[in-house]
Amino acid sequence: MCSRGRIAGAYYDPVKCIVYVLEDTQEGAHFDLTNMLLDQCNADVVLTSSKVDDPFISVLQKYAEASGGVFQIRPHKEFSPHRGRDRLLSLRFLSELRNEDPGQSLPSDGSSGFEPRNAYEFMQKRKYAVGDPTMKRWNAAIRLANYAELESSPLCVSCLGALLDHLARERAASDPDDDAGVEELNVSGIEILTIDKVMHINADALFSLQVFENESHASIHSDKMKEGLSLFGILDNTRTSLGHSLLRTWLMRPSLSIPVIAARHDAIECFLHPENLAPAGALQTHLKGIRNIPKILGLLQSGKAGIGDWQGLVKFTYHSAMLRDTLGELHRGDQVEVVRNLVASLDVASFKEIGNAANETIDWEESVSNNRVCVRPYIDEELDRRKHVYAGLDAVLCKVAEQICQKIPVDYTRSLNVVYFPQLGGFLICVPMQEEWASEEGVKVLDGWTFQFSSDAHVYFKSQEMHDMDTHIGDLHPSIVADREIEIVQELLDRILVFGEGMKHACEVCAELDCLLAFAEASRAYDYCRPQMTVDPIIDIDQGRHPLQEQVVDIFVPNNAQLVAGVGFGASAERQACDHPATWSSIVLCTGANACGKSVYLKQVKIVVHLRHQIGCFVPAASATLGIVDKIFTRIQTRESVSKVQSAFMIDLNQVSLALRNCTANSLILLDEFGKGTIPAGSDHTDGAGLFCGVIKHLLNRGSQCPKVLAATHFHEVFQKDMLDPKKFPITFSHMQVLFTSSKGNILNPGDISISGESEPTNDEKLESTSAVSLGEKITYLYRVSPGLSCNSHAAQCATMFGLPSRTVQRAQYVSKLLNDHELGQLLEEKMTMEEQESIRVAGIAAYRFLAMDLTNDQASPETDIKTRLAEALCNDRDSTSSQPRPKTIL
Repeated sequence: MCSRGRIAGAYYDPVKCIVYVLEDTQEGAHFDLTNMLLDQCNADVVLTSSKVDDPFISVLQKYAEASGGVFQIRPHKEFSPHRGRDRLLSLRFLSELRNEDPGQSLPSDGSSGFEPRNAYEFMQKRKYAVGDPTMKRWNAAIRLANYAELESSPLCVSCLGALLDHLARERAASDPDDDAGVEELNVSGIEILTIDKVMHINADALFSLQVFENESHASIHSDKMKEGLSLFGILDNTRTSLGHSLLRTWLMRPSLSIPVIAARHDAIECFLHPENLAPAGALQTHLKGIRNIPKILGLLQSGKAGIGDWQGLVKFTYHSAMLRDTLGELHRGDQVEVVRNLVASLDVASFKEIGNAANETIDWEESVSNNRVCVRPYIDEELDRRKHVYAGLDAVLCKVAEQICQKIPVDYTRSLNVVYFPQLGGFLICVPMQEEWASEEGVKVLDGWTFQFSSDAHVYFKSQEMHDMDTHIGDLHPSIVADREIEIVQELLDRILVFGEGMKHACEVCAELDCLLAFAEASRAYDYCRPQMTVDPIIDIDQGRHPLQEQVVDIFVPNNAQLVAGVGFGASAERQACDHPATWSSIVLCTGANACGKSVYLKQVKIVVHLRHQIGCFVPAASATLGIVDKIFTRIQTRESVSKVQSAFMIDLNQVSLALRNCTANSLILLDEFGKGTIPAGSDHTDGAGLFCGVIKHLLNRGSQCPKVLAATHFHEVFQKDMLDPKKFPITFSHMQVLFTSSKGNILNPGDISISGESEPTNDEKLESTSAVSLGEKITYLYRVSPGLSCNSHAAQCATMFGLPSRTVQRAQYVSKLLNDHELGQLLEEKMTMEEQESIRVAGIAAYRFLAMDLTNDQASPETDIKTRLAEALCNDRDSTSSQPRPKTIL
């Protein structure tokens, strides 16, 4: 289904019993994505809505005819998001959990013929027999997000509903006795459909990485949205509307083709050459004159084009010739693919012929004043005669008015006019409204005249003279505008449309050139470098930067990143086969203090790797060697909404579940503090830490199919033995460095210790001290990634830096220390009196003495019985300094 430039789809594999979905994404004018989707699916039956555009239907029809398949246009009501969601929530594998509660069965009362006696018993019996429908829909709504991100894909949901309805109809046609409907369809799962030639990136990843960012307009008088601080915003230096749209499409669907990416890199490198700076600027200047020709031609054909559209067409013919001349000035421009394509598509001679024909035919000044397309004089003799008659019409009307004044009574009116209203009956006699005519007697009509209509100031009549003028002079204005002038403009349009396809193709190449020139301008302005492409699944970034963060800070600290896919458990052979250092891993786990820059580091690696180099742009780094990534999944930012049935933690679980189900060895996964939404790690139940460890170990167990993973966490206890042991797991551990200073400004040593298997600490791999910063000491974030682990988040110091009262922070540090030392009893003692605290202390001493007694000692004195020994232990003085009376002990 395609609507308003966006496409989505779904298809069913009867062999695997799996439904594959293509989430809502941008589509081009030539339906390239649609053709790739059809070729990859190789569908036997193609369904679409009755309300899609005719060009889209033509593409589907051509595919069905070529493949011998069936093409059906279904009613639009079947492609409804609400209907599609209902069908999805009815699927058995979503609504019914695998591990059913054994207690959810119909209780036996000893009688097999039990019948419900009221509505409540009927609903209870139905619940036990087929399950609670409300609970089933709730389960399905929760689990649906584990398979695909459909909340922001209404077209995809609509396609799913139509597909499931079709499958239900096919099943009913093959078995008329089967009336189960959608619920009993043999669907075992839903998977995201990945197009072979483009990278998959869902709406959550685009939002988390701030690829697009809409914000309200600064003017209070405008309700439009504008692009905020985003990746698209800093790259969008395009001069044409087609270039603007194409750049958005590239960001949403990065390419997986190394030749395509390399060709874009070659073009940017050419435009950045010192000898090409002036020609590149001239190209951008002339691109401003390239209008949206496909849209203009469509308006011209439909008859809805205005004078501005004709002017845009003529400007295109001029600026296309200037572009052709400027392209010849580029140094080594003939080695750039987009330049060669544009030179071949710019038929300057034909375009010049179009511009000359339009300028020779259209009178621009008269067209602007009349707000319509007017033809120049001496183009058509008949048109010129009619215009001459129309121009002399005022003199004719004045002469006729004088003749009528001589025929009417003198006391009827002092003045009258003859006017011409093309829309209101042609020629009319206009008489000023008399005072007596406004009374009950009404308007006085002369013999031979016919009243037409009146206003507050004038009355209009029709006479025999007016009828004669209508017959002999006729309706001149429509004959000039609607007839002959339109015929001449249509003849001009027919001459132009001969070159329509060539102009459209030239505009598309101009849009690609516009995007590449925008990339070159951004690369020059922000000091980006060309990355090296490789077929190996590696990421090697030297001094990488976050393209957005560096725009809003005074100094940005660059960092390195190295990852390689396929380094999991038991993947040593595959690891040696790839050309990279043996210390590289598939999983990089970053720790550090709160607000130290871990999230920015994760995002910058992802942006550098994919949304910059796979769209063909240079990257913000000193150097980079990058492989192709087919999918990107993130667990960075949680978008909560009251319309969703999930909590914040459930949304996080859905995002991770979606990544685990669909990732491959060439995918990239970002996990930022996954598991933080459940029971905190400081308690006896470490559910969040356990989930985090489980996800990491699951990915490592894939061995050579382990994807590239960047993770950040504050679960420091997971690095203990038998969990994520730094000495045994093939994981690269890193942390963000911080600097500790005393109240006097002296630099303190954090006390690093080694996590490697060696006995002495190393400079490459260290564990930051777990001790907290003392009162008066300060922490400074260095934002520099270093090997090793940091086992303290320094949350108290972060809270102090961002304005929390020092008393609150000190109290938090005190409570945190008691939690770590398992001395929560001291918190209870704070509300006790001194006497209550002393009594508890004495009771504790007595308990320790009692536990220390050896009641099985046979050498004890026989005269001393057990009661005496207990009395001595329990009734001993509590303290040598205590002045309190000895408590009585009763045994």
